[in-house]
Amino acid sequence: MLKHETTCRVTYGDTDKMGYVYHANYFRWFEIGRSEMFRHLGIPYSSIESRGFFLPLSEVHCKFNAPSTYDDILLIETRLDPRIKAGMKFDYRIFTEDGKKLLASGYTKHACMDRDSRLVRPPNFLMDIISKNADAD
Repeated sequence: MLKHETTCRVTYGDTDKMGYVYHANYFRWFEIGRSEMFRHLGIPYSSIESRGFFLPLSEVHCKFNAPSTYDDILLIETRLDPRIKAGMKFDYRIFTEDGKKLLASGYTKHACMDRDSRLVRPPNFLMDIISKNADAD
């Protein structure tokens, strides 16, 4: 299974009136994890889109385990679920910087579309890169 980790610092604007991270920001951090995974593989989203393929979000889920606050450094773990063939599913876990406390977990599912907005399977060039790197783990 392909796995990638990146970090992100909580800004003051990420928090609510109570001083905790506002819930919608976890979805943004899921996107950061996914984008950084693709970038690490050498194929950022812009490269996928320039080849005529898009990965629109079709489903999202998040379970909140513990709050995070201003200036915390988060560890974002992203895994690509290899069982999905018609689109892509990413699983996420967000931890404290030391990786010891789970703050949130969830997933996103993405369809794959071509330039004409037709549903297609993920393209071979993308799946080949993913397969090559999953074997290296």
